[in-house]
Amino acid sequence: MFRIGVDVGGTFTDYTVLDESAGQVYYYKVPSTPDDPSRAIRDGIAQLLEKYNIEAEAVSHLGHGTTVATNMVIERQGSPIGLLTTKGFRDVLEIGRQARPNLYDYSIGKPIPLVPRQHRLEIPERLDVEGNIVTPIDEQKLIEAITALKNADVDAVAVCFLHSYRLPDHEKLAREHIESIMPNAYISLSCEVLPEIREYERLSTTVLNAYIGPRMQGYLEQFLNRVKELGIKIAPLTIQSNGGLMSVNTVRKYPVRTCLSGPAAGVVGAAEVARVAGFENLVTFDVGGTSTDVSLVSGSRPLFASDRSIADYPIKTPMIDIHVIGAGGGSIAHMDDAGALKVGPKSAGAHPGPAAYGKGGERPTITDAHICLHRLNPVALLEGRMPVDKKAAQDVIEKNVANPLGLKTEEAAHGIVRIVNANMSRAIRSVSTERGYDIKEFALFAYGGAGPLHAAELAVECGIPKIIVPQEPGTMCARGMLLSDISLDFVRSEISEANENSWKRVCELFDVMVTEGHEWLEDENVEENKRSFVRYIEARYQGQNYEVKVEMEAIHSNGLKEFLILFHKMHEKEYGYDIPDRAVEIVNCRLQAIGSVPKVQQRPQEKKGSLEDAEIGKRKVYFGSAFGWVDTSIYSRSALPIEENFLGPAIIEEMSSTTVVLPEQSVEVDSFGNIIIEIKA
Repeated sequence: MFRIGVDVGGTFTDYTVLDESAGQVYYYKVPSTPDDPSRAIRDGIAQLLEKYNIEAEAVSHLGHGTTVATNMVIERQGSPIGLLTTKGFRDVLEIGRQARPNLYDYSIGKPIPLVPRQHRLEIPERLDVEGNIVTPIDEQKLIEAITALKNADVDAVAVCFLHSYRLPDHEKLAREHIESIMPNAYISLSCEVLPEIREYERLSTTVLNAYIGPRMQGYLEQFLNRVKELGIKIAPLTIQSNGGLMSVNTVRKYPVRTCLSGPAAGVVGAAEVARVAGFENLVTFDVGGTSTDVSLVSGSRPLFASDRSIADYPIKTPMIDIHVIGAGGGSIAHMDDAGALKVGPKSAGAHPGPAAYGKGGERPTITDAHICLHRLNPVALLEGRMPVDKKAAQDVIEKNVANPLGLKTEEAAHGIVRIVNANMSRAIRSVSTERGYDIKEFALFAYGGAGPLHAAELAVECGIPKIIVPQEPGTMCARGMLLSDISLDFVRSEISEANENSWKRVCELFDVMVTEGHEWLEDENVEENKRSFVRYIEARYQGQNYEVKVEMEAIHSNGLKEFLILFHKMHEKEYGYDIPDRAVEIVNCRLQAIGSVPKVQQRPQEKKGSLEDAEIGKRKVYFGSAFGWVDTSIYSRSALPIEENFLGPAIIEEMSSTTVVLPEQSVEVDSFGNIIIEIKA
């Protein structure tokens, strides 16, 4: 049987295939089709099934990650939606928090609300903070509001009433009326999407879920139809932002949970690959065609966050803490109004793409710069399947960068790389040194199609001592699909002082969530012996605004003392102090339901060949003004010997990526096939 992981990116769609019987792993990638992402998925799977003689019926697992939801928000391509909210709260979505995007720049404003004011309708109803009904819901006004939204031709309706996380009855009644009056509308209830405190974040997340819901359903239908066309019988799974897999039916209900879908899979895969290789602390560095995603892994566990923004719209859902910047292989270099060179965040994407791809690109990109510098193969990529036009790359850089700045072509190309490296290094520091971590204790795990191209210079700039480049790094996110478990997060808000009385309520809430978790895992077809649960309590000292997350092995009636001890320890770790005499306030109870799936087993490789056998040629490569053009050995990654150390400069080529090793850096391939680069102090 075969397990397939697919990652849909802005420029390429990547694949990893595991032959479960032989333990063999295959890698593949094709250009993405932004007009219909499912078309690239179908075409790529069809090609690899033919290439490796795989019968469609033999596919036992299909996991996929996608940026469709994220791109919809960024490009404002979601559906027209309406909002039903408590009387007096229609403008919460627009008011938001008092923080401004930039304290001193008044030209930068908040994003335009996804729901125009005329479609934000108020319903007379009110609950207090305990969930008691203060004002019963006015059903007549509710019906009138829904009818008005129907007449406005909205495709989706978000419902967010005050304190509905305590009592969801009013929102569920609203759904009944919406289903009756607008049977084709997509419905998003805050009591289901995010049943926890903080009205603005709950509202924003619920609105985003409704905004992307209808079009996401359309994409999923196309995706399922493409899979059926290939004859694949199993139901595909989708990676979500917390690094876990979920069924298509769950994605339909909670599409907002896929907003960092593919990047999350990459971090999960990186943590597991590095753990097996003996590295527990990582800065993951994923550079694709459109963006760079940076995250931190400490003790082999990715760091998580619950508050993020997508295109400046707040979203609150459990997710791997990933810092994203607009810097990828397709990022466009341009001169600003003052005549200074800038790179990104606009990207040439898959179409027209970099000028060197010959698809009509007329603006210089980072990929064009690497081709000019001969760091990328100036003849063809993807093991010869994708010819490139070196002269076209040189021409656009000369015209748009070199000539305006009075530079040689290679100097201009290297300037483009240096600028984007500076942006990337800031992203790395934001997740490491700015949070109190010693970067010297971490390795840089470089993947994505362009990550290994930049890693050597970035490690020098940031002071990182080692670089890890996994096999076929350009398909790492797809590989992560085969290393991820099925999972979903549940949450209940319980705002009360931690004492014996409230602890009983906490135990009851976890019992309810465990039951819900079992029901969900049952729907996901997870066997009972493969189910597990992770429990967290978010708490704070009384008087504080934000919480500390405390992981609990178990929640039982005698666990209050253990919880308080762990809370004080976590608070000291997070903030550098604790206050043992201060009362502790419980805020949220969280449960992660997990269904384990078979993983790709990494096996040590046999030693083979020699360095001379792996060398496939030489070419002059530009390494900056300090070294200039240097005769550089070009190696085939698949032929490199295991555990044989050699010095740079070197270029290591493979199907999905190219690794650059600077002069005087040492490199070897470990027993698991990872490239390990040592940075000279």
